[in-house]
Amino acid sequence: MPEAMRVSVLNGIHDIVTEERPVPEPGEGEVLVRVQAVGTCGSDVHYYEHGRIGDFVVKSPLVLGHEPSGVVVARGPGATRHDVGTRVALEPGVPCSRCAQCKPGRYNLCPDMRFFGTPPIDGAFCEYVVLREDFAHPVPDSVSDEAAGLLEPLSVGVWACRKARVQPGSRVLITGAGPIGLVAAQTARAFGATEVVVTDVNPHRLRFAREMRATGTVDASRESLADSGFEPDVLLECSGVPSAASEAIRRVGRAGRVVLVGMGGDEIPLPLAHVQGFEIEVTATFRYANTWPTAIDLAAGGEVDLDRLVTHRFGLDEVEQALTIGARDDTVVKAVVLPQVATHG
Repeated sequence: MPEAMRVSVLNGIHDIVTEERPVPEPGEGEVLVRVQAVGTCGSDVHYYEHGRIGDFVVKSPLVLGHEPSGVVVARGPGATRHDVGTRVALEPGVPCSRCAQCKPGRYNLCPDMRFFGTPPIDGAFCEYVVLREDFAHPVPDSVSDEAAGLLEPLSVGVWACRKARVQPGSRVLITGAGPIGLVAAQTARAFGATEVVVTDVNPHRLRFAREMRATGTVDASRESLADSGFEPDVLLECSGVPSAASEAIRRVGRAGRVVLVGMGGDEIPLPLAHVQGFEIEVTATFRYANTWPTAIDLAAGGEVDLDRLVTHRFGLDEVEQALTIGARDDTVVKAVVLPQVATHG
């Protein structure tokens, strides 16, 4: 094992550098993982551009990245679940496992959660990470390294569909054709939804949605949802745009269910008369819990195509380019960082 590793560090707004740090040692019940691929997320971009998300503020150098896959290369004391050489997808949030939220299985709501790339916890834009062994999930060879990293956003889609109780025959509206909307669309179809309509203002992403199992799309820049005539019984709001969320809620049918997934404004205008008159359930998601086995099965079985989401690849010295490519290229769906190479070019 090398003694040092390369790490991409966010020192402040628009300030990312590559530096060397010691390779971490796995503690009790932990594994050391050589990171093979890490997806970039909107939250990584937000920390890079603004230095904070809500109450989470970057106050000291921070390693971003929370969509990693890799290979187990060492085990700490008491770690017995995975052999060295096992390919794994990393669930990037480790809860306390003792609190009132963790004990019933709602560990995503643990107040002491240590989540990769969220201040002050370092993430995976580096060559090696350590993680509690039960949050490193083995993946079959049919799941690529890049797809294994993207099991994290797929887990968001799985959790959203569970919260919405998507089932055979469901009619689902998804606002936002970003990576989360695209995996949510595929997951909804895998859960049995017969109609899945996706909205966005980006024609490229709408074409992508149609290729990825959506039964219909609406270009919100040209057509209103009302004009589309589609009345869903489930809304998965993945855009994070308050006006889009409000308009979409008005389209949900009687006894429908709304799940707010996208993170945008602090408030949305709620069409209360419609919600009350149609007895619509409105809830939200925060990350996920106990989703990795389902996500792995969906990816391994081909019901969700994660490899198709990857449109751009970057090396560890190119993290800044990976986080800014979306502002320069509207064909981007998902940029992935490959930490074992300096530059991908």
